[in-house]
Amino acid sequence: MRVRSTIAALLFLAPAVLAAQHGPGVPPVRAAPAEARQFDFLLGQWELAVKPQARTLAGRIHGVPEMLGTWKAWRALDGWGITDELRITDASGNPRVLSYSVRMYDAVTRRWTTSAADVYRNAFSSATGELRDGRMTTRSSGTDPDGKAYLTRSRYAGITPTMFRYEQERSVDDGKTWTRTLVIEARRVAAVAPR
Repeated sequence: MRVRSTIAALLFLAPAVLAAQHGPGVPPVRAAPAEARQFDFLLGQWELAVKPQARTLAGRIHGVPEMLGTWKAWRALDGWGITDELRITDASGNPRVLSYSVRMYDAVTRRWTTSAADVYRNAFSSATGELRDGRMTTRSSGTDPDGKAYLTRSRYAGITPTMFRYEQERSVDDGKTWTRTLVIEARRVAAVAPR
């Protein structure tokens, strides 16, 4: 009987104790809204054809070799988002990119927040995004190795259950003009990705 009374008292006091620990203004826990499923098109495992755009004169003359890759994504964050892993290699299988992202829906701003780790470059980045007219668009900013600021805009388009196209553009003049830097054609190979 004493154990039951103690448990009942703890359950009664738990909300007050938690509120005291986290302070006022902490929203109550609630289920993720339907909009938190907007990135679900990315779930599963994808094979990629990666087409970097030529940035140098030599690249424009001789072309840029295509690369290959995989993209895997899983539901996460109690339904509020997904995690995903992007791997890109050259044609010989040499690693070029390993990126791990956490994407979370913000019901207040009605936008997505993405935090990504660029493993091989030991760098983190963040972006915001939204779904509009059937396309997911994310935006971020950064600084190149020479210290010049740039904006990045990435679009997921042509989204179907079996494929999508990812295009990335960069602007060095605060969004006045954009240059395409990368195109990825993705083809789904599994509905659920192995971990």
